[in-house]
Amino acid sequence: MARGFNKVILMGNLARDPEIRYTQDKKAWARFTVACGRTVKKGDKWEEVADFIPVVVWGPQAENAEKYLHKGKKVHIEGMIQTRTYEKDGEKRWVTEVLARNVLYLGGEEKKQENKFPDELNEYDGKSRFDGDEDEEDADVPF
Repeated sequence: MARGFNKVILMGNLARDPEIRYTQDKKAWARFTVACGRTVKKGDKWEEVADFIPVVVWGPQAENAEKYLHKGKKVHIEGMIQTRTYEKDGEKRWVTEVLARNVLYLGGEEKKQENKFPDELNEYDGKSRFDGDEDEEDADVPF
């Protein structure tokens, strides 16, 4: 069989809180859905639509997802696509999902931070701090 390449990178918002479960041998796994926006043309106009991508994560990352991820939080996922089958009511069903290898939580808490810089550092005058005369010591540097 030829070896292929299967890599997925997603960035979006959680569509629902993660559901965590444990296997019989106590290994944690979590399932959640990531809403990823894209633009499509409908008639003469472009519209934003969302794809809802199912994601599965295993081990300590699953437990962390349950603790720190909640509906609406921004997340970055790296992983691969997997397909699997199962039977329900005698009918074979197919599932396609992202198996996450790395989950990054983006955005943090929404806190207003007090500005701690002096006023002169907060006002940009449009001039680069590096423009102007070179020091004579730096003039002979070969790079």
